[in-house]
Order: sequence, then C-alpha cells, then structure tokens
Amino acid sequence: MKSSYIYILTNKYRTTFYVGMTSNLSKRLIEHYHGVASEFTKKYNAIDLIYFEEFTDINQAISREKQLKNWHKDWKLNLIKEENPTLKTLKF
Repeated sequence: MKSSYIYILTNKYRTTFYVGMTSNLSKRLIEHYHGVASEFTKKYNAIDLIYFEEFTDINQAISREKQLKNWHKDWKLNLIKEENPTLKTLKF
C-alpha cells in the first residue's frame, strides 16, 4: 500500500507554518527547498520540516490536511511540540 503524508514546514525563525500533503515526502521537501513547490514556502522561505504524519489511506491524509489548514497557529504549534518540543528540523 502506498503511503501519503501531511507535513508542516516552517522558516528559520519558526514564525510561519505551511501545511501540505504528498505521496512522496522526500521529493516534495526537495521541491520546497529549491523553491518550485509552493509560492508561499518560497516567499517565506519555509523549508524546514518540523512535523509529519503518515497515512495508508489518501482520503484520510486529505482530510487531515484540510483540518490542519483550518487550525489556528497556536493549535498547530501545540501539536508540533507534542512530537518535536524543540522545533528542530527533522530529517526524512
């Protein structure tokens, strides 16, 4: 079964969050790094992966992405800190 991922990127100051969804997280992170994946991440230089979730059902991933995109910034930060308290950049 193919995995899908939702992920959260941030900038070096940890002030901006971007929520995305993909079936190939490594490839997508490279695209963000090179500025070809999203105008938002390019504008705010949000290229540091600080959170992700893996799904086996793409519909669940899509629903989760929509849910997180509607969350307040503080809610996202609390979610991230549960798994990544220091907001360090994750390797994938």
